[in-house]
Amino acid sequence: MKLHTLLEVLPFYTIKGNDNPEIANLKNHHKKVQNGDLFFCIKGSDVDSHTLAKEAVISGAAAVVSEQELDVDVPVVIVKNSRRAMAVLSCRFYNEPSKQLKLIGVTGTNGKTTTTHLIERIFSTKGDKTGLIGTLYVKTGDEVAASKNTTPDSLTLQQIFHDFITSGVKQAVMEVSSHALYQGRVHGCDFDIAVFTNITQDHLDYHRTMEEYKSAKSLLFSQLGNSFVEGQPKYSVINLDDPSADFFIHSTAAHVITYGLNSKADFHAKDINLRHNGSSFTMVTPKESIDMNIQLAGEFNIYNVLAASASAYISGISLKEIKSSIQSIKGVSGRFERVEAGQDFSVIVDYAHTPDSLENVLKTIESITDEKVIVVVGCGGDRDKTKRPVMAQIACDYGDRVIFTSDNPRNEDPMEILSDMTEGLKHSNYCVLADRKEAINHAVSIAGKGDVILIAGKGHEAYQIIGDSVTHFDDREAARAAIKRLQ
Repeated sequence: MKLHTLLEVLPFYTIKGNDNPEIANLKNHHKKVQNGDLFFCIKGSDVDSHTLAKEAVISGAAAVVSEQELDVDVPVVIVKNSRRAMAVLSCRFYNEPSKQLKLIGVTGTNGKTTTTHLIERIFSTKGDKTGLIGTLYVKTGDEVAASKNTTPDSLTLQQIFHDFITSGVKQAVMEVSSHALYQGRVHGCDFDIAVFTNITQDHLDYHRTMEEYKSAKSLLFSQLGNSFVEGQPKYSVINLDDPSADFFIHSTAAHVITYGLNSKADFHAKDINLRHNGSSFTMVTPKESIDMNIQLAGEFNIYNVLAASASAYISGISLKEIKSSIQSIKGVSGRFERVEAGQDFSVIVDYAHTPDSLENVLKTIESITDEKVIVVVGCGGDRDKTKRPVMAQIACDYGDRVIFTSDNPRNEDPMEILSDMTEGLKHSNYCVLADRKEAINHAVSIAGKGDVILIAGKGHEAYQIIGDSVTHFDDREAARAAIKRLQ
């Protein structure tokens, strides 16, 4: 596509240079630029890529989109906001790929990963080729690729959607983070269904207040639009039990479908029976009911199942098909994942890194054991500091023995993070072991028959971030190794 043709979708811009080159591809990372690419200069929190424009041109960039004039010998398209321009031009270049997909977005503090995986499984079991974008990976059919962020930037998203379509994907589901919504990463994404799981304290280092955090989340629902197009309905699927439910319901003009344990919800669960390895309940919908027997433990997973089921049902999938798909799922990586190595006690690894998610997991464990509960938990560095003492309090309230340890300290001193957690803590059922491997070893060494160890905070992550260094570390591997040493 010629540069000037591509730029037709921008309302206002200034161009320096008379050439009209053919644009081979779009790039926003200077090291990935090849001949004929259009390079976007983005002001990031760590790097301002305006300073890297010359390197991009040396690598072959045919033109540059910028927020300022640049001393380069290719056309420079000057815009007010490069991020917004990137979203618009990416949609244009890849022929608005999300409009060719049935796209579901899931947002909320907790439950996004599990809910998206449940939705993906339902559609794929039905026979559709599906795409999934989220914290764990980008999945195209059965092919999996690594993902850097929960929600990629706008350019990467449009490229992924284009690849989905090329691969025959008809149905896609993605996690949508508050950061992505606030930063406009999903501008240009034509969502058909938006799902709200819940909202609790998190990311206040970025959003500052819970009101700002809620406002960012609500953008997914307000951006569904105000029109009602026949044959192209838009839906908002809302957790009615969340205290912020009304806020999100009033944020959208789309059809609202509610779910929850509250009988007033459109999709709700009754006759709930929680077990250590799953739960059973009756799922009630506006039209019919069905008995469910799932392999996912905890009340929080019933919410995830209801959200996924509602999304699938309004997409035309029968309750019988939904039931068959969900009941076959044993779990999602790093979400209440059991570590089995022949031990006579339980080890559960979970991504719980917020006060609410930690409490939910510990409540579930409390309901399935009468034996000792050992908790290994920390808080990440360079993140919301206000949740540290709250999480420590929750861990000590529910745990018989608690081991506070490092969890991606990044550029903070691990001991200062741990001090923030324990300051003012009146409990005495804890110890502090900054080395995460040592903490897991200690937990295993004190576990008795029937006890439950919860290793919380990192879940699926297979790395530890200390300073600027990223080293391999997997809670599951560390737990298995500790058990084998014990044996």
